[in-house]
Amino acid sequence: MNLIISEIQKGNRKVFKIFFDKHYADLVTYANGYLFDKDSSEDIVQEVFIYIWEEASKINIETSLKGYLYSMVRNRCLNYLKSIKITDSFEILEFNINLITEHVFNSASEEDKSIVYHQILKIVDTLPEKMQQVVKLKFLHNYKYTEIAQELNISVNTVKTQLKRAKEKITELLSIILVLLQIHH
Repeated sequence: MNLIISEIQKGNRKVFKIFFDKHYADLVTYANGYLFDKDSSEDIVQEVFIYIWEEASKINIETSLKGYLYSMVRNRCLNYLKSIKITDSFEILEFNINLITEHVFNSASEEDKSIVYHQILKIVDTLPEKMQQVVKLKFLHNYKYTEIAQELNISVNTVKTQLKRAKEKITELLSIILVLLQIHH
């Protein structure tokens, strides 16, 4: 049994506070890698700590407490994304099949996938404004080509052209990032 959890089960607020202070900031950063929303990330991490405080007697940790914490945060982030209609973050952008071979993607750790997704969003932010709007409406809001065209007052062909150009740019920049990730490991 984990010593920290057993102290929390006894209601030891001091141990809980030290535990909270030690992990809070890193967990918020980790959650933000999924959500890209600091407030929601903080909320989720706080919910995890509240759960640990209130349900300590039910917690049975098979591996490490730190691993348990991170997997709880990850699961809550994924559930949150589902609740706001964003399913698997990599599929939203539909780029993974063309960009990353099955082997690389399947062998990538959650952390690497999070880095790749974060980098895709950063790349999207560097695109020309109109192209950014098209990409975000298509992949973050699931708009159809015709809906994007209406929303931005452009033709469907322009939407397709903008998406094609965005994809080329993202593919080009992301391939550099993937090479760096491979070197990193």
